[in-house]
Amino acid sequence: MKTLLRTLLFLALIVWLGAEVFFPAVAAVTFNTLAPDTHVAGTIVGQLLRTLHWMGLISGLVALLLLAVAPVWGIYKSGSVLAPMILVVLMIGGTAYSQFGIIPAMERDRIAAGGAIDTTDQTSPQTIYFNKLHIRSTWVEEGILLLGLATVVLIARAETVRA
Repeated sequence: MKTLLRTLLFLALIVWLGAEVFFPAVAAVTFNTLAPDTHVAGTIVGQLLRTLHWMGLISGLVALLLLAVAPVWGIYKSGSVLAPMILVVLMIGGTAYSQFGIIPAMERDRIAAGGAIDTTDQTSPQTIYFNKLHIRSTWVEEGILLLGLATVVLIARAETVRA
């Protein structure tokens, strides 16, 4: 049972971090393939990002639950899971902020700018704010990835403490 639960914990983190690692490559391929039509490319990447976020939210909740029960079931010592749990909560918070805060605001700005942000006046308030949100979104995703890597390190450390 312990092996199964640890495997599920690792799988949850692998799914989330794997998606975070490969998302920029998928986005780059999409934009390079659809270079003449950045609006379509942006729409595809936006949908992929929404999917990535749902994968992250579900994986994060699974990981958080497993980390919470791990000390009870003797998988890890209770002190060794506190820091990874805090990092996972921060990752979930960042993902939720991006999914329910940044992306809807970008969508509102895109629609207000006439539907295709790349064909609008680059000095319009909607375009400026859209671009600012895009940069913020990138930083949030990078932060989530770094927190995830730190979580993996701390769980690996918990493995050695357990042994």
